[in-house]
Parts: sequence; structure tokens; C-alpha cells
Amino acid sequence: MARFGLIGEHLGHSFSPQLHAMIGDYEYRLYPMPREALGDFMRQNNLDGFNVTIPYKQDVLPYMSEITARAKAIGAVNTVLRRPDGGYLGDNTDYDGFDMLLGADGHALSGGKAIVLGSGGASKTIQAVLRDAGFSPVIVVSRSGPNHYGNLQQHQDAVLVVNATPVGMYPENGAAPVDLTQFPNCRLVLDAIYNPLKTALLLQAEDLGIPCRNGLMMLSAQAVVAAERFLGRKLPAQLPEQLTANLTRQARSIALIGMPGAGKTTVGRRLGEITGRKFVDMDEAVVQSIGMSIPEYFRLYGEAAFREVETSVLRTVSREPGIILATGGGVVTVPENRNLLRQNSAILLLERNLADLPTCGRPVSQAKGLKTLYEERKTLYNTWCDQKYDHKDLSVTTQRIKEDWL
Repeated sequence: MARFGLIGEHLGHSFSPQLHAMIGDYEYRLYPMPREALGDFMRQNNLDGFNVTIPYKQDVLPYMSEITARAKAIGAVNTVLRRPDGGYLGDNTDYDGFDMLLGADGHALSGGKAIVLGSGGASKTIQAVLRDAGFSPVIVVSRSGPNHYGNLQQHQDAVLVVNATPVGMYPENGAAPVDLTQFPNCRLVLDAIYNPLKTALLLQAEDLGIPCRNGLMMLSAQAVVAAERFLGRKLPAQLPEQLTANLTRQARSIALIGMPGAGKTTVGRRLGEITGRKFVDMDEAVVQSIGMSIPEYFRLYGEAAFREVETSVLRTVSREPGIILATGGGVVTVPENRNLLRQNSAILLLERNLADLPTCGRPVSQAKGLKTLYEERKTLYNTWCDQKYDHKDLSVTTQRIKEDWL
């Protein structure tokens, strides 16, 4: 069996192995390594080929026996093939990947100004695609140089913003390289990052009504072209879109919201059982963090202190892709929690008749009464959710969610 893989510095949450498993029948493994180990790997590995990611797309250039014209022009290699003589052929399939991510709507903006955040290997490829597509000028923003983060006001007329930096990538979720309100003419935002599924930059784009996409299509399309190089044959044209849809389903978490007692834990646990996904109950995670029951914590410290703990726990839990998460009924009362959930999750609202909701062991429900509590939260539940489910029967609800989202 042919042997391929991915080299980079930090690869713990790479989607590449499952992506290539969906493409072809060959071995594909991760090879994380520090910079000082790169030389030994390049001289001693026995792979038939491999992909290259951050931060080695330029570092591997001296080891190439041959470089394609495209990779040479870009100055970065992300796909390496073993030649019959044992040497390496370096290519750049990221070009194909970003061209597909740019899409028809992106190409329609050609002629306008494009902003590329970052100047590394990925940025060089993105710049080449944008220039070939007709964007003018293509402005590269870095921490130093003529175009930097301190003088972005010069580029308010940009129609496209592309993030080619690791800012906002797992595990540094929540950071954004720029504030999009600085670009009032922006018509499209693209982020090469795909973990989390929605970076803070993309979440802001959504809030501003700007079309936006993460880097999963770029990842899928470049992988398909790389696999064509590995296998020596063409693959179906629709494959990148199919892979992107599959990866999105795998990586997307499900976050259940709703009134206390609406069935979030029961539904979530059952979804975990039938899908094999990890199930996380937020109330249980909070109890582990505080070391006592929730009613006891409320009695000692009050609701405000509890909400701070709940948000702290959610910051960690929500970073993990592909899980089933049952939230507490009051998670919607803290605005920060919305983006914590949105970064990886489809937010699903479970609705039940108030008369069917239990109040035992639920201090807020007991203190305020269900009707008052619902009136306070119903707008939040409705504006936060991506879809509503009238939960009456466990089997019916879980099957509907599975068919819709999993």
C-alpha cells in the first residue's frame, strides 16, 4: 500500500487523515515535528509523498530536487512527491484549494481591492490566486512593513478580506486579527482556518451580514488535487464539495438549549449513544468544577457567580468539535455564551409545554416560576437557535436531529 502523510509543527486536531480516508485506499498519517527535526525527516523518511502545513511550506524548498512552475512562482510547497530516483518533486495544490474557496461570488469581485492578512506560506498562495483572478490591488497586511495593523484605515475600500494568519485558530479560539467594521465596503470574508468552524472573524462577518466561509473547502480541494498527484489519476469534479459537506457534519457539534427540564440531557445523551459522539452535560461539568451541587452553589454564592463559572466551563467545552452538548437552561442569559456555542455548534432549541417541565432541584425555576422564567428567556432562545424541535417523544426528537444535522 502506498504511504503518504502530513508534516507540520502542531497537528493534533488536523482533519487530514479522515479527509484522505474518504478519498482513496492508501495510508495517510500525521507527522508532527519541531523545526530541528525537519532535516532528518526530509533525509530519512520512506513515504511515497506527503503534504506540508504550517510552518514548513517554505522550509522544505531547499530539499526539493524539482519544483513545479506554480510552486516556484509562489515560493511555497504544500505537496511533495517522491521521484523514481528518490528525490522530491515539490508542488503547490493550495492554489487549487483557495481558488475553489474563492468561488464564483469571490471571482465576481475581481477588479476590487483585496486584503490578505498575514505574509507566510499560505498568504503567498492566496496572493497568487487573487492576482490571477484580477483583484487589484492585493494588499498584504503584516505586523510590520508599509501595510500593517496600525494603518488599516487606508484600505476601507477593500471588497474582500482573507485571513491567512493562525489568529483565532484552535486552541486560541476567540481572537480576531482585525475588526471588520474597518472595511465598510467588504462583500466577502474568507478564513483559511477551519478549526473552529467559525472563527471570531467569521462570527463578526455573520453579525454584519457579510457572506463568509471557513477554510474547509480549501482543505478539501487541495487534498483532492494532492491525491490526484499521489495516485496519478483524475478524481470526480464534485468530490471537494462532498468532502467539505462530510467534514462539516463530522466537525460540527450539536448544542441543545431550552428551558430547565426541557429534555436537553436526555436527548443529548441518547444522541451520543446512537451516533457514537462524545456527550457533555454542562450542568455535570459545572458540578465537577465547583465541587458541590448547583442548588448548594446558588444558595452560597448566588446566580451571578454561577453564571461566571458556567461561562468559564463553556469556554473550554465549546472548543471541542463534533460533540453533543446539553447546556443549562440559563446559558442564554450571558451574551458571551452565544459566540462560544456558535463557533462549532448548530444550536438547537428543545421546546416543551410549560406544564410538563419539572422544577425539583432547579433553583431559578423555583424562585421565579416557569411562566416568568420563560417570558424572560423566550426571545433569547428563539434568536440564538438554528432550528426548533417540539420535544414530546425521545425517539422522534433524536431521529429528527440525527437526520437534520448528523
